[in-house]
Amino acid sequence: MEEFVMEELALPSAPGEAEHPSLALANSAVALPGGHTADLLGTPGQAEQWLARRDLAPADAGLAEMCATQLRSLREQVRSLLASRVAGQPALSAAVTAVNDAMTRVPTASLLLWDEKTGPYRATPHPTTAIVEHALAAIAADAADLLTSPDAARLAVCASPPCNRFLVKHGRRQWCSTRCGDRARAARAYARRTATD
Repeated sequence: MEEFVMEELALPSAPGEAEHPSLALANSAVALPGGHTADLLGTPGQAEQWLARRDLAPADAGLAEMCATQLRSLREQVRSLLASRVAGQPALSAAVTAVNDAMTRVPTASLLLWDEKTGPYRATPHPTTAIVEHALAAIAADAADLLTSPDAARLAVCASPPCNRFLVKHGRRQWCSTRCGDRARAARAYARRTATD
């Protein structure tokens, strides 16, 4: 199992992940050949690294299991919404509610604060105890933006089974990575060879 996880960590981002952290979140649990999966949010430490790489939390946030569980829960809701959009099906109301709840759980307004030495200033509160809530809100807002943007029409699931990653299609590309494209082409070539034998 360890070799599959290491292989997955080397997998490049799917098209669209750099622009959309919600897409990256949806793709953080990957189905691999042989019935294996890689969960990049499997432990609090992995979840913290994942958030830190996307500038959604400091690297030393000290996330607890409850925080990683919240992130994995939002991932399932975002995956559900993306799958509904790709399939042209209505979304589950629970998934829509989960994204809306994550967006509205934290204050986004810049508040008036007063420093004794420098005077008034405005800032958005971001206490360290709410790091995950702020990250969830940012990801949820991105999911809402992605699902309502022109990119939504180009959302697709990787066309190389068993891969379950989503991507924003550019041109004719239907795979999340070169590795998946190579695997799909090899499977087609094998199928053609065995059909003629």
